[in-house]
Amino acid sequence: MTHDSTDFMTSGAPADVVRRQYLASAAGDLQALRATLAADVEWTEMAGFPLAGTYRTPEGVTSNVMEKLGQDWDGWTAHDDTYVVDGENVVVLARYTATNKATGKPIDVRVAHHFVVRGGLIVRFEQFVDTALVRAAMTD
Repeated sequence: MTHDSTDFMTSGAPADVVRRQYLASAAGDLQALRATLAADVEWTEMAGFPLAGTYRTPEGVTSNVMEKLGQDWDGWTAHDDTYVVDGENVVVLARYTATNKATGKPIDVRVAHHFVVRGGLIVRFEQFVDTALVRAAMTD
């Protein structure tokens, strides 16, 4: 079954919403990214990650996560590979690639993201990543 682009862009299916979030992030389109997030979203970056913590509101997520990643890293991209969907739960196996601006060191690290999508919006996100590899790229 194929979807035309209009269906995909308006679909409330959990995997489609999550995929739109990745596409918006990769394009640097923070407005489109915020449009995938619920007003009361809870976005958790893993303990040990440079931006560790839980952020709320679409603006809080983009200003405290995406914009800060852009300040510290060149070409920060989450490459979404595999989706596992169970109802409102979407787990994405992905890879981060980027180069740290301060050290010039690159990363290429596997990650897993768990999203909960309700009513066509992401209400919860949790990141799982090898934080030691990310931090190693940040130190000389």
